[in-house]
Amino acid sequence: MQEFLIAAKPDLQEAREAWLKSLARERRLSALTVEAYERDTRQFLHFLTGHLGGAPGLADVKALRPADLRAFLAYRRTGGAGARTLGRGLAGVRSLLRHLERNGLASAAGATALRAPKQPKSLPKPLTAADARRVVDVGEQLAEKPWIAARNAAVLALLYGSGLRISEALGLIGANLVATSDSALRVTGKGGKTRLVPVLPVVVEAITEYKRLCPYHLDAEGPLFRGAKGGPLNPAIIQREMRRLRSALNLPDTATPHALRHSFATHLLGRGGDLRTIQELLGHASLSTTQIYTGVDTARLLEVYEAAHPRA
Repeated sequence: MQEFLIAAKPDLQEAREAWLKSLARERRLSALTVEAYERDTRQFLHFLTGHLGGAPGLADVKALRPADLRAFLAYRRTGGAGARTLGRGLAGVRSLLRHLERNGLASAAGATALRAPKQPKSLPKPLTAADARRVVDVGEQLAEKPWIAARNAAVLALLYGSGLRISEALGLIGANLVATSDSALRVTGKGGKTRLVPVLPVVVEAITEYKRLCPYHLDAEGPLFRGAKGGPLNPAIIQREMRRLRSALNLPDTATPHALRHSFATHLLGRGGDLRTIQELLGHASLSTTQIYTGVDTARLLEVYEAAHPRA
């Protein structure tokens, strides 16, 4: 855990540090989620310092009222935070207060009673099937070194062909997909949950070609995808390559690595895939998260109707 200057008394600092450690070790939240919760609660404590006129301690947190939490949300909104940021920030504060409540150090009633800001409804924007195929084609990659071009194509193929998150693809190790006959892949997703995802032959071929060209030894327990100097591949590299592809292939700004995962789900649904199966393939904890793709497919059908129907 990175060290930051925390605006809080020692008793609250200690309790908060214990909570952060429990998120990673016991609840097995991803490193990015823990980092976001750390940042959000740090901002909350800084707000309380000004709001209360001094660094808060456990006694101050125990005495918090819903009005104090509403003041925090208003403070963040004034600073330009949108509904999603506010909702996540409130979730982090609630998690901290519940941890303190379980240990008899505070009450989470005020945070629980406070309604989260209404989230705007936005549909994911998938690529067309033709554009998605171009993005994952090794011949379209812009890297000069063949092995790096093959690597980028293999990673992007996993996002579109198997619906992986970029963190899941880059979390694969050398022991994954050892044989070209492998048709499924065990993936560890959010919360440490493991699921089985199919791997199309074309995706296996892309990974096999990358492994053949890779100049570094890919041991069974080491990262499968390597950076230019042999270390683990950074997600920012793939995001940068996707931006370059967007420009070269004249794709919209919404064409991101994560959009390939959206494309995987949307194209499956459009070809008759059922929501329950897509939920399992994506690793969604709730079906309600997957149901957003019904809106995407409906929107696409309406676009086709309005463009093609003579009376539209």
